[in-house]
Amino acid sequence: MSQPTQTASQQRNVSDQARDTANRVAVNASEAAQDAARHFVSEPAQDLFSLAKQYARENPDVAACWAFGLGVVVGWKLKP
Repeated sequence: MSQPTQTASQQRNVSDQARDTANRVAVNASEAAQDAARHFVSEPAQDLFSLAKQYARENPDVAACWAFGLGVVVGWKLKP
């Protein structure tokens, strides 16, 4: 039983095909990761910011008290 042997050019072709496939998979994976990052990082942050703005429009006195309190605490913690 002899197994067929591949020539050097056939081995290079298989190697090139494998490299091309790996590159395509890597590019697709990076694009999918970037899309997921854009969706799961920027959109929830925008939603939270819009909710805070809406709350501040509906309750300006409470929002002002929160802003003042947070300013005092941050200023106290950043004081040298």
